[in-house]
Amino acid sequence: MTQRTRIKICGITSYDDAMVAVDAGADAIGFVFVEDTPRWINPDRAVLIMEKLPPFVSAVAVLRDPTLQWFMDVIDACPTKAVQVHGEALTPELAQAMSPGLVRAVRFDSGTIGDDLEQWSNTDGVEMVLVDGSAGGEGTSFDWDALAAVKDRCSVPMILAGGLDPDTVGGAVRTVRPFAVDVSSGVEASPGKKDCDAVRRFCDVVRAADLA
Repeated sequence: MTQRTRIKICGITSYDDAMVAVDAGADAIGFVFVEDTPRWINPDRAVLIMEKLPPFVSAVAVLRDPTLQWFMDVIDACPTKAVQVHGEALTPELAQAMSPGLVRAVRFDSGTIGDDLEQWSNTDGVEMVLVDGSAGGEGTSFDWDALAAVKDRCSVPMILAGGLDPDTVGGAVRTVRPFAVDVSSGVEASPGKKDCDAVRRFCDVVRAADLA
């Protein structure tokens, strides 16, 4: 029996968009705490949204190259269930200090992705690995067949991101069979603002792909 693919709607900047994701069937929403992006949200505002989520919908903090102090400050202000870290500054020691609930985001490279999956999924503190086509939030797709060929080298749940939208996510799920999919720009009306219909269609397509 094929497992149900979890769905994360990332780049949430308002309560209304959070509820659209919840109503569509998302398992998690993501708050981007990276100030030079159009999807940035203040942690003090994000926590007000998080507190109104249903019990079985998780919130995820998204950071880029955080110091341990920045990580601690963000989690103190908005204690999400998981933290997704992009960038090159994360070390195994820092990952362990940030656990539990750490999601390590890696950029897909056909020459290194197998080693990246193996390295980070065997790093203490890393509970999931997210594979993206860019540094994050750019909607860049990549070779899903190449990822599927090495996915078994990942010993923790794997999240698929990058270039996903209602038209592409079905094929991505059927090819890779990831633990979860993560979408941001692919369901937006404009940067930082979700398209209600796109969010609903995205979730519906994932559910249909699970049955294929």
